Amino acid sequence: MSLRSDNSWGPISRRAWLQRSAAGFGYLAFAAMLAGESRGVDPLAARPPNVRTRARRVIFLFMKGGPSHVDTFDYKPRLQRDHGKPLPFDKPRVTFAQTGNLLGSPWKFQQHGQSGLHISELFPNVARHADDLCLLNSLHGTNPAHGGALLKLHTGSDNFVRPSMGSWVAYGLGTENRALPAFVTICPTLAHGGVLNWGSAFLPAACQGTPIGNASIPSKDAKVRHIRNPRLTLAQQRLQLDYFNEINRAHIEAGGPDAAIEGRLNSFELAFRMQDSMPALQDISRESAATLQLYGLDNPVTEGFGRQCLMARRFAEAGVRFIQVTHSDGAVQWDQHAELLRDHTKNAAEVDKPIAGLLTDLKARGLLEDTLVVWGGEFGRTPTMQGGTGRDHNPEGFTMWLAGGGAKGGFKYGATDEFGYYATVDKMHIHDFHATLLALLGVDHERLTFPHAGRDFRLTDVHGTVAREVFA
Repeated sequence: MSLRSDNSWGPISRRAWLQRSAAGFGYLAFAAMLAGESRGVDPLAARPPNVRTRARRVIFLFMKGGPSHVDTFDYKPRLQRDHGKPLPFDKPRVTFAQTGNLLGSPWKFQQHGQSGLHISELFPNVARHADDLCLLNSLHGTNPAHGGALLKLHTGSDNFVRPSMGSWVAYGLGTENRALPAFVTICPTLAHGGVLNWGSAFLPAACQGTPIGNASIPSKDAKVRHIRNPRLTLAQQRLQLDYFNEINRAHIEAGGPDAAIEGRLNSFELAFRMQDSMPALQDISRESAATLQLYGLDNPVTEGFGRQCLMARRFAEAGVRFIQVTHSDGAVQWDQHAELLRDHTKNAAEVDKPIAGLLTDLKARGLLEDTLVVWGGEFGRTPTMQGGTGRDHNPEGFTMWLAGGGAKGGFKYGATDEFGYYATVDKMHIHDFHATLLALLGVDHERLTFPHAGRDFRLTDVHGTVAREVFA
């Protein structure tokens, strides 16, 4: 039995006892400071960058499954010449599966634009934007399995639950539109890490990605779930939320800061505001016929991904900070262990025109200058054949590319060996990629930290070097 604050006797909580004991005075002071911060800090308030800003937002075009770099954006003439021969050096100590001799690309490469970048005939429309592309030909990771590689690319870790890069961007820069999430992911995959790939982990809950549909739903049917309340009007909901906020704020005042409650309150407020903004933003009925055609919405082959790319432009224009668009057909995606010719042809046909349309549209609207477009998968493919008609996973060297957002156009950064197996020149680890992406957004990756479990965490962990050569 202990004395309550009203001078009556009865049981009190452990927290209350600590607060009233001598040992609790430090706790009280700390709790007061945190309570003040909790009331005054909005996790999605727009914040200024801490280094020079080149990009204000990101559109990440994620090709799930691992597109083959040596068949798309990493031209290897010796691979063509030595087709069918043994690889003249050792394969990695750890491989995903057995592969045989060298497999030359079934597609021709040509030089494009004033820059003369080599691009595969798989991407004839994207090739017209060669002078806008910054090819990163020396990416490498650490995990040859889809699950670990996806998590590494999205969160910087392949074996721990960590915040996704979109969440870090939202946390570091906030949002430019209070009626929309700072981070949106359109038709994301639910496999190989699933929600962890767009989760906020220990960052504020408001920083997590808002999924619109998923990979198993056609993009025309992808909506934010429960966007309308069928029973209550907006005015009634506002009264309900105000009362809910009042009683929870009283609880926080009495018991001290509570990140979980704060996160829920912020999420409820955002959901309330989204009821008007999100349906209007997803309504493309006022887009011109020329715009719909530009993105390929007039063709059943390109309609699905084209709609996703059009939505990405609309979200970018509306002030969403990080937009992810995922190409994943729910089956083999870009994971061609066999039937490389058939399935890479299919995949490229679905995304080539929509991606080119997005770049064209962003440039025409003056958005490409401060929108960083990122293209790539979780790893590349081996230059050696698997099953005679396919390629295995290859995290040792692969390609991603950037466009706009202060990246140097018509530029090739880094290189793999003569066959495309290992990154060799200006090697760019996933941590380096994350550091470079943040730097283009005006964020120093070493200063973007969050205290958790007794230490400061960051997207790049204790690694990461910015590749300043890719800056325009």
